[in-house]
Amino acid sequence: GCLCGAVRFKTNGTLRPVINCHCGQCLHTHGHYAAYTSVDKKNFQLVNDTGLKWFRSSNEARRGFCQECGASIFFERLGGSNISIAAGMLDPSKGLKTAEHIFVADKPDYYEIEDDLPKHPQYYK
Repeated sequence: GCLCGAVRFKTNGTLRPVINCHCGQCLHTHGHYAAYTSVDKKNFQLVNDTGLKWFRSSNEARRGFCQECGASIFFERLGGSNISIAAGMLDPSKGLKTAEHIFVADKPDYYEIEDDLPKHPQYYK
């Protein structure tokens, strides 16, 4: 959950490997690229949502954040079956590994991607 504990959740089942997103929205909401895993909504449960606030970031998606501590926590495609969770919000990290990078065409020039993982110019799935 978030830093202050006002948003807590549980997951069951398999989490998707982490995808690093370098899109402009993630850069502006996280202050850097975002590392997200994902889980089927059937395997996701909010335990405490007193601080949860949703922001409709586009016609296709919304982002969940804690209105108390400001943590960026969720990304959800409207009508989708999964919810994406910022990997740093998991207690513990559940042994996840980063699998790839998306929206690298939008990456700013102040950092380099220095691994050998697949790099996609945009979202591709």
